[in-house]
Amino acid sequence: MIQQIGIIGAGQMGSGIAHVAALNGFDILLVDIDEEVLGRALETIRKNMSRQVRKELIDQESCDGALSRINIGASIADLKDCDLVIEAAAENEDIKKAIFANLKGVIKPETIICTNTSSVSVTRLAASTDRPGKFMGMHFMNPVPMMELVELVRGIATDEETYEQVRQVAVKMGKKTAMAEDFPAFIVNRILLPMINEAVYALYEGVGTVESIDTAMRLGAHHPMGPLQLADFIGLDTCHAIMQVLYEGLADSKYRPCPLLAKYVEAGWLGRKSGRGFYDYSGETPVPTR
Repeated sequence: MIQQIGIIGAGQMGSGIAHVAALNGFDILLVDIDEEVLGRALETIRKNMSRQVRKELIDQESCDGALSRINIGASIADLKDCDLVIEAAAENEDIKKAIFANLKGVIKPETIICTNTSSVSVTRLAASTDRPGKFMGMHFMNPVPMMELVELVRGIATDEETYEQVRQVAVKMGKKTAMAEDFPAFIVNRILLPMINEAVYALYEGVGTVESIDTAMRLGAHHPMGPLQLADFIGLDTCHAIMQVLYEGLADSKYRPCPLLAKYVEAGWLGRKSGRGFYDYSGETPVPTR
């Protein structure tokens, strides 16, 4: 039975997974090498849970109980007693593989490892671990507390028992699941990111401005958020990385990352998290940068 969950990476995704898991009764150990990031993650979780209390989505007792179930650590060694470890580090294959290498000899033999990767081959990541049969993808959507879906991705070696245990964990967290095959970017990002990339091409080619493209898709396609606004929310570096995985993994020119997207990433204009992307977030209201 899975009760204690270790989460590696206390960024937006890791803290969101910790939030949802703790609210649904799991004991959480949130690990990050950066203590400042850990501190910010705890503050974000407290703030978001307090907002849920104010909106009467949860009661104060549930909030307090969830917060008491979240502990933090700065070392992989702290994960030794976890039943499930979820990696939620940066979308970089080398970083992920280094994390899995460091888990060897630390966690229990029966512990399941999941990756929250949004695009990297689960089979390839599993091969870098000491337990490919107990490894799979558990791709949460962002923001985790609000989005209902978890994509479950089996690598070629993932055994049936592992899949079923992880599916049950996702359901206990209050999520709906969709099983995706281990192809580049899985289901959601295989469809979503090329749309965002095409919106960047439309901007690059002068088809429309940032504002007109986002307005067109919000009002013309009833999208809750325009594609360029969404790209800023996801992070332009993450968008670029996923498109690169699609381009390299499927060898099809239609997945080539737009040069303008690459330029924004090179400039450090990564979206909301850096304060500037397709919009400038330095004032009260976001202002288009093109």
